[in-house]
Amino acid sequence: MAVTVNPERDAVATPIQRALREAFYAGAIALGLFVLFIGLRTDQNMSNELILVQRWGLLAGVVIATAVGRFLYVGFAQPAMQRAKEDKAKAPAVVAEAGFVRRNFTKIGIGALLLYPIVIVLLVGFQGSLKWVDNFGIQILIYVMLAWGLNIVVGLAGLLDLGYVAFYAVGAYAYALLGTHYGLSFWILLPAAGCMAAFWGVLLGFPVLRLRGDYLAIVTLAFGEIIRLVLINWREVTNGSAGISGIPKVSFFGLMSFNVSDPNYIAKVLGIAQSGAYYKIFLYYLILALCLLTAFVTIRLRRLPVGRAWEALREDEIACRSLGINTTTTKLTAFATGAMFGGFAGSFFAARQGFVSPESFVFLESAIILAIVVLGGMGSLVGIAIAALVMIGGTEILRELDFLKAVFGPDFTPELYRMLLFGMAMVIVMLWKPRGFVGSREPTAFLKERRAVSSSFTKEGHG
Repeated sequence: MAVTVNPERDAVATPIQRALREAFYAGAIALGLFVLFIGLRTDQNMSNELILVQRWGLLAGVVIATAVGRFLYVGFAQPAMQRAKEDKAKAPAVVAEAGFVRRNFTKIGIGALLLYPIVIVLLVGFQGSLKWVDNFGIQILIYVMLAWGLNIVVGLAGLLDLGYVAFYAVGAYAYALLGTHYGLSFWILLPAAGCMAAFWGVLLGFPVLRLRGDYLAIVTLAFGEIIRLVLINWREVTNGSAGISGIPKVSFFGLMSFNVSDPNYIAKVLGIAQSGAYYKIFLYYLILALCLLTAFVTIRLRRLPVGRAWEALREDEIACRSLGINTTTTKLTAFATGAMFGGFAGSFFAARQGFVSPESFVFLESAIILAIVVLGGMGSLVGIAIAALVMIGGTEILRELDFLKAVFGPDFTPELYRMLLFGMAMVIVMLWKPRGFVGSREPTAFLKERRAVSSSFTKEGHG
């Protein structure tokens, strides 16, 4: 249904009046769309009869949030963006200052990443519980590492990959199978899992060398589903849907163990009290080191010829080929490098959980990782880390807010509405920052002067 716009009425109406009208329209549309999806839910009573459960509080919250968001965007954000666009055209000094801020934002982000462990320790001290280390430290950093690995493929090389969770699964099952059957150490299997995931990344890269855009996304999505189905049906090796349990823990560089029954248990060796906290803290610093390694390798690769070839491939594949760059090897190196970091994260995930199953590697995980990359800004390490902190950490925080159950009902669980939160966040970011939290993308090589480039190859963007 098209909404008729009256130019004379819009010219007379003030920004607040126009924002109120737009908020009313958005609320009405949200009410019509979600009244059956959110307002009502099917359930079974004690007699095993199908009944309808009313959730009008949750529906009202969604409608109000939609209306308020539209009001704030039309009434405040849109005029501010218009004024900023006009100021940008009138004042070149403002543009130069904004570029200075963008260039120093990376340094600020690196400093914040180094202070992150201190924040986690303070949270543990105030809360007196290690769940903050596990849920907010380790969990967030796993997604940061996965998103940084996918950023090499999507953000730097411009290859849309919807099956990245397959490399995550390869790394996890490689460590689980080799660790349980052959008793190999984590420090041996960590690079082995990365190499195995990189090998599968190359195998995926060969069939898709001539594909781009939507066709590439479809093939990568199929690859992720093929890996998951193989894990389910190859029961002789993977144990099917039952998964693999009893995965060995990580040792302290082979010197000390975290198993209480071992003679070289860390508490016995150091003469300290026994506690399960040592393993959680060690895993936290281990995944933090892996994340820093991922960031370091990504930054260094961007400055090498292969990184510049990725950027050229991202901007224009035809122009990249005309410059004499071998697009075949460029794509394969991007897939292999990104898959390698996915394998590292998968092996760490298996060691942390002690159990893996195909249910942990569904398409939803690929969608979450890709959403983090898009929300943070493709190509930006700092922006992706912020997006992972906001989205994954925000979901974890919602679990601690018991008053939301009083507002939305006792059945409210953040896990069920994670994708709804992702969708709302992506819509807000698309309106507020179309290129992500830190969406300014600059090349690593410049001919004459340093200029930011846009996501599309435009006249004023390339250089």
